[in-house]
Amino acid sequence: MNIVLLESEDWLDETRVQLLGRRHQHLHKILKVKVGDTLRVGALGGMRGVARVMACDQESAELWVTLNAPPPPRHPFKVVLALPRPKMLRRVLRSCAEYGIAELHLVNSYRVEKSFWQTPLLGKDRIDEALRAGLERSGDTILPKVVLHTRFRPFMEDQLNGIAGHAPIYCLHPGEHGPLPADTGLEATVLIGPEGGFIPFEVELAQQIGASLRHLGDRILSVDTAVNAALARELPGSN
Repeated sequence: MNIVLLESEDWLDETRVQLLGRRHQHLHKILKVKVGDTLRVGALGGMRGVARVMACDQESAELWVTLNAPPPPRHPFKVVLALPRPKMLRRVLRSCAEYGIAELHLVNSYRVEKSFWQTPLLGKDRIDEALRAGLERSGDTILPKVVLHTRFRPFMEDQLNGIAGHAPIYCLHPGEHGPLPADTGLEATVLIGPEGGFIPFEVELAQQIGASLRHLGDRILSVDTAVNAALARELPGSN
C-alpha cells in the first residue's frame, strides 16, 4: 500500500480521519506505525497529501491530514477490452487502475465464453476492490470508469465513436500493419481482443467504423500481458 485512500465516512472533521477495518489493520499490523509517523494519503476521487499518525491501537487509527497535491495525470488511452476469463480479470482491472486510465469498456466478442459474464468479479463491489488495489499500489486517487457491454455490434456501431471522440481508434491485431504508437502524448482508444483475437468480422467492423489496425510485435501475448504492453507504450507525463 503506497497510499492510504480516504473515504467520506472516515472524516471526523476538516483535518482528522479515523480508519477502521482493512486499512487500519494494514497500518497497525503490516506497517506497524507509531504516533508521529507520516503517511502518504489521498481522498478517493480527489487530492493527495500526507497524514501524521495521532493514535493507533487495536481498534482504530486516527490521522491528521493535509491534502495539497493533485492526483497524477491520466493515461491518454481509453481501453476497450473483450471480457477476459475471470482469473485474468482482477489483474487487468488492477493494472488499468495502476496506469491511470480514465475509462475501461469491457465488451462481448465471438470468442468470449458466455460463462465469463456470470462471474461474481463483475459485481460493482468486486470491481471497485480490484481498482482500489491498483490505486493503492500506484499512489493514485481516481477510480477508472468501468462499463460493461454485452453486445458487440451495437456497441461498435452506436457507442464507440462517441467514446473515442476526435481521438484515433486503434484495433490491436497481428498482421502486416504498423505498431501501436508510443510516447506521442496523444489521446486514443485502444481495442484489445480476447484470447485468440478478434474474428475477421469483428476486425472488419472496427475498420469500417474508423479504427486503424496496429500490432504489439511478432509475439502472441496473453490478454493481461497485451493490456500491460499497450498501456506501457504511452505513460502519463512521458513527454
